[in-house]
Amino acid sequence: MRIATLGLFHEANTFSPIKADRDLYTDGGVLRGDEMVAKHGTAGTTLGGFLAADQWQDVEVVPLLFAHVNPIGPIVCDVFDELLADMLADLEERGPWDAVLLALHGAAVAEHIADADGEIATRVRERVGPHTALGATFDLHANLSPRLIDALDVATVYQTNPHVDAREQALKCADIVVRAVRGEVRPCQTLVPLPLVVNITRQDTSEQPMADLIATAAAIASRPGMLDASVVQGFPYADVPHMGMSALAIHDGDEIAAKHAATELAEVIWAARSDLQARGLSVDEALDVAGRESVGPVVLLDVGDNIGGGAPGDSTVLLAAAQHRGVGSFLQTLWDPEGVAQCIAAGTGATVRTSVGARHAHSPGQAVPVEGTVRLISDGHFEDPTPTHGGFRFFDMGPTAVLDTTDGHTLVLTSKQVIASSLQQHRCLGIEPADYHMIVAKGVNSPRAAYGTIASSLLVVDTGGITAMGIERFNYRNRSTPIYPFEDAEFGVALR
Repeated sequence: MRIATLGLFHEANTFSPIKADRDLYTDGGVLRGDEMVAKHGTAGTTLGGFLAADQWQDVEVVPLLFAHVNPIGPIVCDVFDELLADMLADLEERGPWDAVLLALHGAAVAEHIADADGEIATRVRERVGPHTALGATFDLHANLSPRLIDALDVATVYQTNPHVDAREQALKCADIVVRAVRGEVRPCQTLVPLPLVVNITRQDTSEQPMADLIATAAAIASRPGMLDASVVQGFPYADVPHMGMSALAIHDGDEIAAKHAATELAEVIWAARSDLQARGLSVDEALDVAGRESVGPVVLLDVGDNIGGGAPGDSTVLLAAAQHRGVGSFLQTLWDPEGVAQCIAAGTGATVRTSVGARHAHSPGQAVPVEGTVRLISDGHFEDPTPTHGGFRFFDMGPTAVLDTTDGHTLVLTSKQVIASSLQQHRCLGIEPADYHMIVAKGVNSPRAAYGTIASSLLVVDTGGITAMGIERFNYRNRSTPIYPFEDAEFGVALR
């Protein structure tokens, strides 16, 4: 059995003015063939799970092309068109195929196509025909559209946040696809979209109410005849018509049973809608709470500058407040290519007087003046074989500098944005994060799998920025209406 695997994994924050352009994809964002195996074969990613199916009896998985950059703004038109054309050409040239496995995020947006994932799946379906099994695994933050699901035979979704089950869900998808090709199962799947947006800070699947919703999906999936069931959280920073939560169910051979299962799950999600909203601490409230903690580290989750949600990672709001208060034992990472360049020019051991952060015009706060000693210069590459958000193993911060300031702060300045999902981001630089009383993590859920192992507490800080937790602050133009909590909404599905 020959199975192609390929994909474009992109989470688009449509409120970001920074587009996913050619430079981003050229700088290591596109992998082909053996490059995909080298970077993902041992990783816990979706692609890692698909590649692992190559070890199954009578199954050959052929890696074609995989494109991925950090969450950021929409993909530039010609870049998306060229990547999709390359994927389709590879499928045609290397075929025929018994099946195709797509590694997609589910919240991709191109400048000219709101449902970029749906476009990819539909075009792949057209290219391979109706009789080739087509499966995909999605991030839990996917905004799934009916068009996307209709193009697929099998869709599985991460069910953990932080996302530590990407490989597991991909293997599940591959298993169902392989069994479908062999005639052992006949997947019938149903998507039920909900007029509902969940707040980003209510998405941890180990906390309520999300834990119960995930457990409900698992219970439904375990019933006789069911192949899978998934809660889909959606991504609120993609202003598209299909933004929002949904329920997905797959039954072996019975479309009506799949619809009943998905509807049942959707109704449970809908009943929890008010509990899926939240507020966080202000900057001052968070620093007050952290200052009262006798034991650290206290991890301050900088919601508004969440790199995992498409923010640049250069907000100085928390740094400026800590400096103003005289807070010491403080560790923060900032995306600041200019600051890195200044530290490199000065050299290790040199004293540097500069301003850091707020390099992007749309970043909240202002550049913060600092004086400090350059402790270390690094190429910024590191590896983490332990479970990380999304399962990624190899990371690249670009040229990186560690600056110890006279304020008692340690600043890690990077040239590339890297999601705060690994303690190795600091340990590879000789920094032990557990030694600090306060740590700023540019994320909400992605840092929890790593920092939760050392933190005395994690505080959700309601900072400003293009990933702010208060979604009412954003000017949505394309979302559906009515949708809760923006408006009162009703939900119901007619069953036949």
